Amino acid sequence: MQQSSNLSRFLKIGLGSTAISLIVMAGAAQAQQAKPATENAGEVQLNTINIKSVNPQEITSRPAPVSTISKTEIKLNGREKLDTVLRSTPGVFTSINGSNPGVAVNIRGFEGSGRVNMMIDGAPQNFRTTAHDAQGYSYIDPNLLSSVDITRGAITTEGGSGLAGSVNFKTLGVDDVIMDGKDKGVLGRVSWGSNGVGFSEMLAGAARINEIGIVAALSRRDSNDYKNGAGEIVEKTGQELTSGLFKTEFGFAEDHKLTLGGVIYNNKYGTWQPGYSGGATVYDLFMQNRTFTANYKYNPTENDLVDLAVNTYFNSTKLSYVGGNSPKLPSLGREIKTESVGLSVSNTSRFTVNDLFIDWKYGAEYNHDNTGGVNVGVNPIDSTSDRSAVFTEVEWAYDKLQVLTGLRYDYYNLENDADNVKNSDGRLNPKVTVAYNVTDWLQPYVTYAHSMRAPTLQETLLGGIAHAGGGRMKGNPNLVPEKQRGWEFGLNVAQDGILNTEDKLRIKANYFTMRVEDYITAAFTQNQFVNVEGTSEVRGFELEARYDAGFAYGGIGYTHSKSDLPAQQAGLGSGQYLPEDIVSLSAGARFLDRKLETGILYQHVSSGQGVDYAGTYKSPSYDLVDIFATYKFNENVDLSFKVTNLFDEKYTPALSTYGSGQGRTFVVATQFQF
Repeated sequence: MQQSSNLSRFLKIGLGSTAISLIVMAGAAQAQQAKPATENAGEVQLNTINIKSVNPQEITSRPAPVSTISKTEIKLNGREKLDTVLRSTPGVFTSINGSNPGVAVNIRGFEGSGRVNMMIDGAPQNFRTTAHDAQGYSYIDPNLLSSVDITRGAITTEGGSGLAGSVNFKTLGVDDVIMDGKDKGVLGRVSWGSNGVGFSEMLAGAARINEIGIVAALSRRDSNDYKNGAGEIVEKTGQELTSGLFKTEFGFAEDHKLTLGGVIYNNKYGTWQPGYSGGATVYDLFMQNRTFTANYKYNPTENDLVDLAVNTYFNSTKLSYVGGNSPKLPSLGREIKTESVGLSVSNTSRFTVNDLFIDWKYGAEYNHDNTGGVNVGVNPIDSTSDRSAVFTEVEWAYDKLQVLTGLRYDYYNLENDADNVKNSDGRLNPKVTVAYNVTDWLQPYVTYAHSMRAPTLQETLLGGIAHAGGGRMKGNPNLVPEKQRGWEFGLNVAQDGILNTEDKLRIKANYFTMRVEDYITAAFTQNQFVNVEGTSEVRGFELEARYDAGFAYGGIGYTHSKSDLPAQQAGLGSGQYLPEDIVSLSAGARFLDRKLETGILYQHVSSGQGVDYAGTYKSPSYDLVDIFATYKFNENVDLSFKVTNLFDEKYTPALSTYGSGQGRTFVVATQFQF
């Protein structure tokens, strides 16, 4: 164990020094003329703003804390569990329950109950249960993902209902399966892992006939209980997952596109709930998630004033308690269900006024949730939630100056006719960003923004008996929305051709502060959720950097966080505090005409504040090392091998509610595409 610890420290120092040295050398060569920024798999995404042909200025980056996890990164490091790649993204973490296959995204120390708007193909995932766990999971098979788009901080356009940002899990489309120059294709993935990971298979097929494209995929995963670093079995950590998707794309004339899609998710797994006085309660659960979308786009090439997008969706999530370790379990037969329907409509107009270039987006969105079920415990049924918003956001570009002004009005209404409970409110949320392109490769910016988060049905209409002999839970129809206002100071760097003709440097760094009023937390002694009086503050620093020289690369992801938010008390939710420091380092090299890529991933998670029934405690720090190698036989077939938790460390993941971390695991995988 001591040898492993010393080697971990050595790798930490060595990788950190290497990556930092690469960035310093790149900065010293900054005088060389930069090329336009491009997007490549695995790079820090500095997205080019689409201003069509009316603006000759090349803006190399987006002045906002945005990240994209590519399908290459998902395939390599997120195939077994998305938490791995999400926790390596600056400002982003997850709440983990070792027995729950869902994803609960935490951004800047905010998680659950819609504080982060989690979506699948733009459809909000609003299924929630009130328990000793995260207050909201999204259920998606990583094998079906093409990318994950992340925005940290306030959003004034679509998807801006969250307090701290949004995460959109985008699934495979026609172009992800069909290779360039072809009109049909097949994409397949097969993997096997030791330590309970087991087999995973995915097969997708697609075809394009004239203006119609069709894609369908089927995926299967069987895993068993894994062992932690001490060789101890962590019970109820396996799953039996079957998932699939279908999409049809219609191209009408040249400027119209309609996409109809559906994503199906069925998973059987278990839940382990430690008892108060020894023993445990074990249930077998069956999760069903259905996401259906219809997206229409109209973007006439001859009219810069019209770029219309209409997105509609229906989502249904149902959790069923189908078995357990005793026939007398009180929750056996329980079903909890949430249905969501909604749409968003937006248009973007682009035009010039003398030398001022304007990109104006405006629109509205609406979402309706309905809860139901049988024997639901403390969760509400026959209750509805309506959320709506209108928004406008304008990007003004003049020479090297860019100004963004946004305004969003959010409104919500919660109802339960049986108990005659209603709760509604609305609020204007402004946002202003000022950015300046100091050079072709350097762009500092500053942002001031407001956001809000409406109370959920679970918080407002909590009820029932939590445990046999326990107190009755009480709803709180007087809850008011959480309100946030904050500043962000950021810096973007996008430089190509620094030390050779193909190297690239991408850096996104920012410091933020968020002040929150009326934060909602569980008052366990009152058996209900309440607004906490006063103002709480969260502040931190985020860094995402990558240097790629073609034959080798290095990357850094770093998050430093401080928070004085009230604790989410154990019993009605889980802790949300991020560890103070999270460091992710990566380095790799390419050989044999770039067919072979080898690399190493290192993550350090510092101590942080945890929450349990006894109150708050200091969680221990830990270090993890993964190694991998991928060989690409040709453009059609590759083979990869990786080892996670190389030194078999025993640790408990930060922000976990059940289960110690997985011990050393070997995974071999292949992908083929024709």
